[in-house]
Amino acid sequence: MSADLQWSIIRNNSAFIVKSLGTTLSRDPNNLTNKNSFSATSAVNKKIVGIRPTEKGVVMVTKSKGKLVETKLTRGSRRAMKAIKAATVGSAYRPDLADVAMRRASALIRSQKSKGAAKRRSRKPKN
Repeated sequence: MSADLQWSIIRNNSAFIVKSLGTTLSRDPNNLTNKNSFSATSAVNKKIVGIRPTEKGVVMVTKSKGKLVETKLTRGSRRAMKAIKAATVGSAYRPDLADVAMRRASALIRSQKSKGAAKRRSRKPKN
């Protein structure tokens, strides 16, 4: 079955659809933009890119020969960005999703960083 036919069937009938304030969103775990659109959904596309958080770092999910392949990126944010860019743009896999995937990974890695304890300022006593 072609991807266009599959999309026309599940476009309005999917377990991941969320309708809110006139917009149709998607809760698909491998949908980077969270929009219910043909280019972003992982159910009908042969090539997908998904970014998920882990304890330390992120996991990049791609599809190879019909199976989902997970790649753990835990060795720092710069290495993770380089690996995502190489997997999407460098290998011509899904260059249209490279920027969105890097933004998602950056936000997830930034949210995992612990903020240092706030320094307490002591005021000088008034004389």
